[in-house]
Amino acid sequence: MDKHFLSPAETTQAITDNGRRLLTQPLSRTVVLSLLAGFYIAFGAELATVVTQDAGKFLGIGVSRLLGGSVFSLGLMLVVICGAELFTGNSLLVKAGLQKEVSWGKIAENWSVVILGNLVGSLFFAWLMFHSELWRSGNVAEHAVNIAVAKTDLSFGVALVRGILCNWLVCLAVFMATAARDVAGKMLACFAPIMAFVASGFEHSVANMYFIPTGLLLKSELGLTADKLSWGSFFVGNLIPVTLGNIIGGVVFVAFTYWYVHLKGTGK
Repeated sequence: MDKHFLSPAETTQAITDNGRRLLTQPLSRTVVLSLLAGFYIAFGAELATVVTQDAGKFLGIGVSRLLGGSVFSLGLMLVVICGAELFTGNSLLVKAGLQKEVSWGKIAENWSVVILGNLVGSLFFAWLMFHSELWRSGNVAEHAVNIAVAKTDLSFGVALVRGILCNWLVCLAVFMATAARDVAGKMLACFAPIMAFVASGFEHSVANMYFIPTGLLLKSELGLTADKLSWGSFFVGNLIPVTLGNIIGGVVFVAFTYWYVHLKGTGK
């Protein structure tokens, strides 16, 4: 009988092999795939904003977060199943570096291209949603601004820790999705950890590339008072600490850990 999933050791090797392939692909392909990941995560973020705009009032904050996390998982499902390059998930490429399959310079190059592509894709999607004027319905606009304000109001240390916890779960989701052998298994692998990180209130750098610019656009359009919400607070107050946290969470707690357990010293 065929196996329905890979073992942890087999999954670790598969991710390492995949890292070697990704890091030798043409730059143009990496750029396109990173743009797609920005779009896909923004789809999930936009959907979560719409679904949770008034859910807390009727169902309570906890259930509202659960619903938001459930629909936000669409983003990683699209990335994993349709194929895209997501900066947070690419923390796992460190396994290929630790196995000396690729150079650290190539990993740094990939991360640089992918995070910029994710940012451009997210900003473009935020611009599209702004001009769709779908935010005029219900409480979507105010809710989107409130989400952005809450994220930029975090201290550096809090944003860093929430970033660590977030990408720990995101990379575990990618790990499990790699282990799954069918589409249904990959969808379930993406769903549970992503739902957990959103419901918990952790911070994802690429998602914030949509959430916060959307809040900034709507703040200006509606003339809302939100003094702490600015492009400076987006980049310096949130994106930098969250990105650093995401790198630590993915590299240390998933990539390095499973490489150490399953591949260190094997020469594979």
